[in-house]
Amino acid sequence: MSTNTETKTAADDGGIPSDPLTDHSYDGIQEFDNPMPGWWKMLFLLSILYSIGYWVYYENGITPNRSIIAAYDRALAANLQQQFAEIGDLQPTREIILKFADDPKWLKVGEVAFQTNCTSCHGTKAEGRVGPNLTDEKWKNVKKVEDIAKVINHGAAGNAMPAWQNKLHPNEVVLLSSYLLSLKGSIPSGAGMKSIPGEIHEISDLTAAPATEEAPADTTTKPAEANE
Repeated sequence: MSTNTETKTAADDGGIPSDPLTDHSYDGIQEFDNPMPGWWKMLFLLSILYSIGYWVYYENGITPNRSIIAAYDRALAANLQQQFAEIGDLQPTREIILKFADDPKWLKVGEVAFQTNCTSCHGTKAEGRVGPNLTDEKWKNVKKVEDIAKVINHGAAGNAMPAWQNKLHPNEVVLLSSYLLSLKGSIPSGAGMKSIPGEIHEISDLTAAPATEEAPADTTTKPAEANE
């Protein structure tokens, strides 16, 4: 292998340009040591300057609503508003949550909200990770169907479960509640109840129709009718 840089001239080798050769040789083959073209270097420099300008304008963290993430959030919010125009403003009542728990179209919106915000603690299938399993018949911090939305809105377990009231659209909270209710009994592999303090309630009790109180029997006696 040659270790010295050689310079060949047209006179040396029958017309080969007099450019310097690299100092390595492979099987007797050497390469010309030509510099990069000036136009290529200029494009490379411009791409670096452009990337700096792009970061300053879009990703500096100082000017709001310019980043790709902000643009995505705006598009998502606009899409949600368009979807929710169809159903109006939902109230987190028992009847509404149960109604949408049987609606596949709107359950998909609840599922997206879950996959976007809840999987780091509850797992992708709600099987439980840091947070508890949400797919079996036992829940914590929930005694009534509408309590699901309350826990989502206000959090639980000393903020171990964060509050989402200011992060999710109210309709998302309702549809997320419906989605979680629809998961009861699915129990994917690897699911288990995490040991988080709190009273455990049977989810079957939540979906049962509330008991109606019977009116007390009328024990008053009517005065006897006067005989004619």
